[in-house]
Amino acid sequence: QAQLKESGGGSVQAQGSLRLSCTTSGLTDQNQYMAWFRQAPGEEREAVAAIYAPADFIFTADSVKGRFTLSLDAATKTLYLQMNHLKPEDTARYYCAASRAGGAGVWSAQSTYTYWGQGTQVTVSS
Repeated sequence: QAQLKESGGGSVQAQGSLRLSCTTSGLTDQNQYMAWFRQAPGEEREAVAAIYAPADFIFTADSVKGRFTLSLDAATKTLYLQMNHLKPEDTARYYCAASRAGGAGVWSAQSTYTYWGQGTQVTVSS
């Protein structure tokens, strides 16, 4: 059973930066998709960025493109999200997710992911 744990959240002012980390255990190269999602109070959970590891292809939501960068340490299966030029609308709980071994799907769909962390809170003040 894979386990994911996020860290690095906090409170920052607008235009600030944060780097989120997701440490994992139990994942292999067969867990092909890893992603960051976020959920603001009263809102649906939305995909922020994802990686299709076999091709090292990264997907990024339009809302964060140019500001957020996803990266993966393939050796340790640690996922990162560098967030720059943060805006108040980025305030949310951020979740790390991974697909099951051999799983496939749309990168931005929650149904693609089987394993989830507990999340880390990011709060951006204006």
